[in-house]
Amino acid sequence: MEHTLPDPEPGAILVRVLSSNICGSDVKNWKGGSSVGVGASKSCQGHEFVGCIEVLGEGVTADYAGQPVKPGDRIVAAYYITCGECPACKKGRYDQCENAYIHLGQSPEQFPFFSGTFATHYYVFPKQHFYKVPDTLPDDLAAGANCRFSQIYYGLERLRPVAGETLLIQGAGSMGLYAAAIAGEKGISTIVIDSVAERLEMAKRFGADHVVSMADFPTLEEREKAVKDLTGGRGPDMAIEVTGVAAAVEEGLHHLAPMGRYVIIGTNTFAAQATLSPGYITRKSLEVTGVARYLPEYLYKSLQFLDQFQHKYPFREFSSATLGLDALEEGMSMVGEKKVIHAVIVPEF
Repeated sequence: MEHTLPDPEPGAILVRVLSSNICGSDVKNWKGGSSVGVGASKSCQGHEFVGCIEVLGEGVTADYAGQPVKPGDRIVAAYYITCGECPACKKGRYDQCENAYIHLGQSPEQFPFFSGTFATHYYVFPKQHFYKVPDTLPDDLAAGANCRFSQIYYGLERLRPVAGETLLIQGAGSMGLYAAAIAGEKGISTIVIDSVAERLEMAKRFGADHVVSMADFPTLEEREKAVKDLTGGRGPDMAIEVTGVAAAVEEGLHHLAPMGRYVIIGTNTFAAQATLSPGYITRKSLEVTGVARYLPEYLYKSLQFLDQFQHKYPFREFSSATLGLDALEEGMSMVGEKKVIHAVIVPEF
C-alpha cells in the first residue's frame, strides 16, 4: 500500500523509519488482536523503532528532554500519547493516560496513514514524547529502547530495589535479559527461570547470577526448593514476570519471600487465565503491581543505559533476524514460534 507523505501538523513530526523491531504485542495483533485499544483487522502496526527526522511540524524545536532537534537527527518516540488532561495524567501517571492509544493501530487509510512503524515512514503525533538518539548509539540498539527496555526499566524501579536484594526474573526472553542487566547495574542479585537452555545461557551473559532450568526442575515444588536454596531458604525479595504465561503468576507468589514485591508485565491480555491462590498474597504480605507501558522519561533513561553499556552486554545478539518490509509476515512467524528472540524490520534492507 502506498500513500503520499503527509505534512506534519503543528507539534508533529514526520520521520523516515530506519529500523523497527517486531514486539510480542505485534505478534499477538497479527494472530488476531489481543492488545487493549488496538484494532484487530486492517491496522497499522509496529512501534519499537528508530527513525530519522524528515519534517518538523510548526513549534517543534527540541525533544522532551530539552535537546534541540533538526531534520536528519535520529529519534525514538513513545508508542502512545500523553494527553495531559485525563485523571491519570493529572496525577502524573502518564503511563496510564486514558487516551494513550487513540492513534495506535488506526487504519492505514486514515490520515496521517503512517501511524505504525512497519512502513517507510512514521508520523509522531503532538503530545507523543520523543527523544534524540545519542550519536554513539547504533540504530539496531536504539530501536530496542522502546518499548520492552523502557517498560522493564520502569517495572524494576516500581519494585523500589535496594542494592543487595535478590530479584527473581521469570522468563529469559528479551525483557528478562534486559531485566538482568539493569538489575545487575543496581547491585541486585538475580535468578532467572526459563525452559529454554539457550536463553538461560544468554541470561548468564547478561549478568544473571543464577539460572534455574524448568527442564532440570520440571515441577513447581522442585523449582521452589531450587530458588529457596539460592536465597538462604527465604525466597527472593522481588520478582518480575515477563513470560506472558498466566500460570507463571501463581508460581511467582510461591517463590517470593515474606513482604516480597511482585511486578507483572508479561501477562497482559484479558484472555490469559490461571488458578490463583490469594492466600499467598495475604499470608506473606506481598505487594503485587501490574505494569503496562512506562513513564515517558524512561525511554530517555533507556537510551542513556544502552549507550553506556552497549559494549558490556551482547545486545546485538538479539537481532538474530533482519528482514525487509516484504518479509514482515515471515518475521512475525519467527518471533511467534520463538525461533528468534526478536526480529528486525529494515525498510531499505
